[in-house]
Amino acid sequence: MNSISSKILSGISIDRIIEMAWEDRTTFEAIEFQFGLKEQEVINLMRREMKPKSFKMWRKRVQGRKTKHQKLRTFAKGRFKCSRQKSISNNSIAKR
Repeated sequence: MNSISSKILSGISIDRIIEMAWEDRTTFEAIEFQFGLKEQEVINLMRREMKPKSFKMWRKRVQGRKTKHQKLRTFAKGRFKCSRQKSISNNSIAKR
C-alpha cells in the first residue's frame, strides 16, 4: 500500500504542500517534518495535482537544486532577512 494513499490530506494542506514545493528555499525535509510526506510522495502528489506541463516545469526546476535538500545546503541559515525588515510585522519595511 502506498503511504500517501493512507494519509488523508485536506485541500488546504495539499495547497500548502504545493506552495512549499515550489519555494526554492523550502526543503523536502521541512515538508516531511510538517506533513509527513517523503520527497517521493511530494513528487507523486505534485504529479497528481498539477497539469502535466506544470509538473514537468517544476521537476526541471527542482531536480538537482541544492536548496531543496538539507544535506546539500552550503549556507548556515535558511533564509535571507533584510536589515531594514521589522522582526514581526508581516514583512513591512521599518521607517528610518
